[in-house]
Amino acid sequence: MLKITLTRSPIGYNESQKRTVRALGLRKMNQTVHHADDPTIRGMIAKVSHLVHVETVSEEKKNATA
Repeated sequence: MLKITLTRSPIGYNESQKRTVRALGLRKMNQTVHHADDPTIRGMIAKVSHLVHVETVSEEKKNATA
């Protein structure tokens, strides 16, 4: 499980990167979302790695905070 936080604004970056941030479910600064760790999500993170902070969390920790 990945914990993805938007740390920088996508304003000023190309439209493709803005759409990638949006597709990850990130809309506001410092918003955090959880996604399964799969190649598709990893590719999206690689594309906007300069805008997001990523942490790996265990399934137990995610369920405990939900």
